[in-house]
Amino acid sequence: MVALSLMIEGQNGLTWPYWKRLVADAESLGFGGLFRSDHYTNASPPDKPSLETIVSLTYAADHTSRIHFGPLVAPLSFREPTMLARQAAALDDLSGGRMILGLGAGWQEREHLLFGHELGDVPTRMARFEEGLKVVTRLLLSDEPVTYEGRFFHLRGALLLPRPERPGGPRILIGGNGPRRTMPLAARYADVWNCMMVPPAQFRELSRHLDDLLDQAGRPRNAVRRTLMTNLTFGRDAADLERKLAPRRQQPAFAGKSTEEIADALWTERGAIVGTPERVIEQIRAFADAGVEELMLQWLDLEDRDGIHAFAETVLPQVA
Repeated sequence: MVALSLMIEGQNGLTWPYWKRLVADAESLGFGGLFRSDHYTNASPPDKPSLETIVSLTYAADHTSRIHFGPLVAPLSFREPTMLARQAAALDDLSGGRMILGLGAGWQEREHLLFGHELGDVPTRMARFEEGLKVVTRLLLSDEPVTYEGRFFHLRGALLLPRPERPGGPRILIGGNGPRRTMPLAARYADVWNCMMVPPAQFRELSRHLDDLLDQAGRPRNAVRRTLMTNLTFGRDAADLERKLAPRRQQPAFAGKSTEEIADALWTERGAIVGTPERVIEQIRAFADAGVEELMLQWLDLEDRDGIHAFAETVLPQVA
């Protein structure tokens, strides 16, 4: 079947009370993991509370024993890679090997401007990202001092101590659908590839492309776990689903459309999982048939704890 994990947008009002409840629920209800975005703030106002990612993951490491967890993803545009590698190795050791280090190039212009980080154009971001991947992976893998001279980052006999308890340290996740830039990096450096917001048929195509890239890189096709992050709108019943989808009608694309039409469009165009339990189970199975090994389900309403429990009770036993 397919593993199901929760994914939270940490910049959308995440505070300690919310996070503590989410950690407890993910651990006790049977989810495979718990992931969260890594941002200072939103791409546009209003600004909301945004619990710092590494600190929150340290809490998760120490207050769970079963689930895996990590950032989805930590941007190397403002996360300095040597410190991030050091933090991730420590979190992996603390949790007994359950940390997944999701890494990305960075994209959100507003937070970089507000907090004084240089984002750069796309070629700059990707060049910095590749260098950061080299730094992180070499520090985690090498038992000998590492020297590296790059455009953005430099190592001069650096050695992470203590060495990671897990050989190679935490698993590296690279997120992105880009066939020319991001996916070749996943084929070279990742243990986990995370595709985002596509329907099953498109995921299958991208996964086949990753197979080809792994062949070119000289790595086994099963060396990289195939995962997907997508939005989940779960209704306990038809009335609950109608209530949750009603705000969508404020968007021009969905004005005047029925609940069923909105749900169909979100599924067919974006791969969003939308519906009551029976339909959600059907959609999850479609992703599993396309080769998805784990779904990171984006749960946007931090206050809807009852919905998380209902999902765990009605859906998880059927598919996870």
